[in-house]
Amino acid sequence: MPDAENDRTDWSDDLALIRHAAREAGEVALAFFGQSPEVWWKTEGGRSPVSAADFAANDRLQDILLKARPNYGWLSEETDDDEARLSAETVFVIDPIDGTRAFINGEKTWCVSVAVVHRGEPVAGVLFAPALGEELYSAVGLSAMKNGVSVKVSKPREGELRQIALPEDMLARFPDDVRSTLKRIRHVPSLAYRIAMIADGRIDGTVVKRNSHDWDLAAADVILHQAGGRLVDLEGNRLIYNRKRVTHEELCAGAEHVLESLVRGLRSC
Repeated sequence: MPDAENDRTDWSDDLALIRHAAREAGEVALAFFGQSPEVWWKTEGGRSPVSAADFAANDRLQDILLKARPNYGWLSEETDDDEARLSAETVFVIDPIDGTRAFINGEKTWCVSVAVVHRGEPVAGVLFAPALGEELYSAVGLSAMKNGVSVKVSKPREGELRQIALPEDMLARFPDDVRSTLKRIRHVPSLAYRIAMIADGRIDGTVVKRNSHDWDLAAADVILHQAGGRLVDLEGNRLIYNRKRVTHEELCAGAEHVLESLVRGLRSC
């Protein structure tokens, strides 16, 4: 992966822009929250919902971001993919509402996810969870922040189990020596928010099933990285974004003290 920090050192203007856009989109989505917005089911087996709030938030993001950066590419869950993005050096990667199912069900754990990806690497990201009153954000060269306070991933705790978000059936297939060190937390429906929980130290790690998308991951990835953690594939490599194929295989995210165990456990499944 190219080293974006050496290519360009200051992404603070882009971070300020996407934070503003995410807050605006979050307020748009919040107006629909708890109001039974119209819902449709995508064609992927009818299992993936999208609501009027997703589309409205997406429109607001697109209006703000592409007016400000008309030369940037665009990749969003709620916009038909335009492969012109592949020739753009820098791209916005968007999930207007990560955790749509939770949103529809009136649960607060959903967020607006906005990232800037430069030459395949996420360089600025924000996750805004208006129903929770939380904003996590960072950029290459900057600290990871939550509501204005610097955050870091967890440190090893002698004698304590590591707090992990993963399905129970998957944990059951982990090797005994790995499984005995882990404790499952209650399911968190938003993947991006789940990774953010690692960045601010609330949990130690998570696993990501195959077929996650760029828009699920990019903003959370840069926040986690700047907080001292990593999101990697089963070879231990960081992800490359804005490829023609925007889905990924199985992944692990975590603080360094748990990442190797998670990768080994997931490989055994």
